[in-house]
Amino acid sequence: MIGHLQGTVFSVGTETAVISVSGVGYEVNAMARTLDRLTPGEATSLAIETMVREDFIRLYAFTDESERQSFRLLQTVQGVGAKAALAILQVLTPAALLDAISVDDHAAIARAQGVGKKIATRITSELAGKTPDLMALVSGHQALAGALGTQAGMGVKEDEVPSDTGVKADAVSALVNLGYDSVAARQAVAQAVRENSAASVQELITTSLKGLSTA
Repeated sequence: MIGHLQGTVFSVGTETAVISVSGVGYEVNAMARTLDRLTPGEATSLAIETMVREDFIRLYAFTDESERQSFRLLQTVQGVGAKAALAILQVLTPAALLDAISVDDHAAIARAQGVGKKIATRITSELAGKTPDLMALVSGHQALAGALGTQAGMGVKEDEVPSDTGVKADAVSALVNLGYDSVAARQAVAQAVRENSAASVQELITTSLKGLSTA
């Protein structure tokens, strides 16, 4: 199975792109947010999910591993296929998806085209407690994006650096290290952010601990 492609963008369409690798062109499906970042003639590196069915083999491209794992995770929910999973990731980054699952915010997920309230509710219900691995990937990606963003000349786009720059992920990680359940920790941190969106990691931890102690 193909899990990664590194090559040159040959062409970009409305739903697919062709990536040239050692003279071979691989057609990949991707959401608009990913396709918008691809420019013909430029080098690219993409995480790939290979889907094999009786009548086709299809490649789905993502900017990083956390998006690919989110795509996989969403499809473990009954009624959620590749199209719906892509639509959800078009409107929610992996970090935002984790937040929505943690606080049962099915309305945020239902903003995705073609995803109704019933499916959105099923997603938050079935995936609660099943996100530790994805949470670790998101935390790692946020730390890397933040580090790259501080280096001049790296060409990191503003929208590639998560808005919380890893603060929420760091707070959640600290709570988990203290022995709290990952889902409860993320819910507490999400609530703390709603109370003070500009809070530092330490402030989020302090507020979250107060919330967890009264839960």
